[in-house]
Amino acid sequence: MPLPPAPTKRAALLSSDAYDAPARSSSKKPTRKPATRAVHADAAEQPSLTSSALHTNAPQAFAPAHLPSPSPALLTEPAAARAPARPARSKAEAPVPAPVAAPAPARAKAPKKTGPSKLFVLDTNVLLHDPMCLFRFEEHDIFLPMIVLEELDAHKKGMTEVARNGRQTSRTLDALAAAQGADMAKGLKLDTTGHREAGGCLFFQTAPLDYSLPTSLPQGKADNQILGVVEALRKLHAPREVVLVSKDINMRVKARALGLDAEDYQNDKTLEDGDLLYSGSLALPADFWTRQAKDVESWQSGSTTFYRISGPIVGSLLINQFVYFEAPGEPSMYGRVTEIRAKTAVIQTLRDFGHAKNAVWGVTTRNREQNFAMNLLMDPEIDFVTLTGTAGTGKTLMALAAGLTQVLDDRRYTEIIMTRATVSVGEDIGFLPGTEEEKMGPWMGALDDNLEFLAKGDGGNAGEWGRAATNELIRSRVKIKSMNFMRGRTFMNKYLIIDEAQNLTPKQMKTLITRAGPGTKIICMGNLAQIDTPYLTEGSSGLTYAVDKFKGWPHGGHITLARGERSRLADFASEVL
Repeated sequence: MPLPPAPTKRAALLSSDAYDAPARSSSKKPTRKPATRAVHADAAEQPSLTSSALHTNAPQAFAPAHLPSPSPALLTEPAAARAPARPARSKAEAPVPAPVAAPAPARAKAPKKTGPSKLFVLDTNVLLHDPMCLFRFEEHDIFLPMIVLEELDAHKKGMTEVARNGRQTSRTLDALAAAQGADMAKGLKLDTTGHREAGGCLFFQTAPLDYSLPTSLPQGKADNQILGVVEALRKLHAPREVVLVSKDINMRVKARALGLDAEDYQNDKTLEDGDLLYSGSLALPADFWTRQAKDVESWQSGSTTFYRISGPIVGSLLINQFVYFEAPGEPSMYGRVTEIRAKTAVIQTLRDFGHAKNAVWGVTTRNREQNFAMNLLMDPEIDFVTLTGTAGTGKTLMALAAGLTQVLDDRRYTEIIMTRATVSVGEDIGFLPGTEEEKMGPWMGALDDNLEFLAKGDGGNAGEWGRAATNELIRSRVKIKSMNFMRGRTFMNKYLIIDEAQNLTPKQMKTLITRAGPGTKIICMGNLAQIDTPYLTEGSSGLTYAVDKFKGWPHGGHITLARGERSRLADFASEVL
């Protein structure tokens, strides 16, 4: 198809009176037609300024600098010429480009955080505690004194967790320094290794800093040198805020005594307060059934009753969370959330393990929380169970009773594997003789105590020979393993009990849980009020980490046991001591 001929003259601009031409007398029509034809002719030669600019080539409207000034007239006149009997529409169509530019605000980037960024000076213990701490400070900058690198180099040898963290931190620093375009004088961009959440820069001490500390602080100690660096940076970068980050409490106290800002490293804590930990159960309000009377649905499957509820309470529920209703003069209800869809939730009633006919290996539950825990332990669809509570709440006893029933009676699992963190309460008594199980024997006093109770209850009047045979059978199905040799293992169809899990770090907890193969069930138990591992708190414990991360998972459950059932002496000691 041949190209149309080139225009012989530029398009004429219409005056403001030309828009009123259709409303005037017919004597003015001949003067309007040539202008209309000229506009049509020129518009046909410039399709990019008409329909294509409005429809198919909309992004061109965002760059109007190169366009001639008469473009608004060229965009609107063809519409006026096509409908000469409706002048009002031509006036309305005059500002046509406005809707084209309307999407411009949607393309604008989200505003960045305003306010001055801080300069954080990291202590060595922060780098050894969390090798990824360099990328946890968002848009703020990080400064590493030279003495920190010296201490980091001194701690990188060995097979301990601290040594591994030191080596990983060194590799991270090397990757940042080797990145393309890295300049230590200007600061290393923290997002060059793929961590886009870090928007600041990393600075090293490349020149001596002038500072003066009180004579009471020895100049040769590493902690005091870091304090001097913070003091010098505060004077050098004033009024910018310079903050020392350290896991050492005494270090932070000395910094505040010198008038320096100091903070603890908080990113390792799952929860700020232990009271905020997910409890696994929820009490329904007293007027629950009154509000749900019209909307509740119920049906029965075997001996289990299901309730479908709605309302604002659904927003606060999680999968496998236990709910209970207790009111004077009304029947109680205990259930577990099995399904949440939109604004409705399904509650399944529980099996009462407090009744003698539902006893598990001769053990019956004595309170509400124990019954909740036993329902989790006996459910084959639950693969991961966490139990927290004070000493004497029955955690180990229930876990062992449920394990023996499912291993020996139901044949659901092949054996019970029990392990724990070997953290001593007092001084270490030295190396222990024997095999792995013999070495772990002194740490498994709780296992022996509970197995003795379970074997005694199951043996009945079988006599001494019967009890001996029962003990031998139980011992053959209970294996004691050390956590030191768990790396690389895969447990298939095992019932794994991790006792004293509050002394585990989140990394150790991840290592143990990822050992689970098909058909394996893991039970983690511990008392968060009795943490013996140094540098671990309620908020940073691996048990807290697991409870928080697994809540709401369809195949996991948690319950906090509140009432002790050991003895009146133990209950009183837990309260007053």
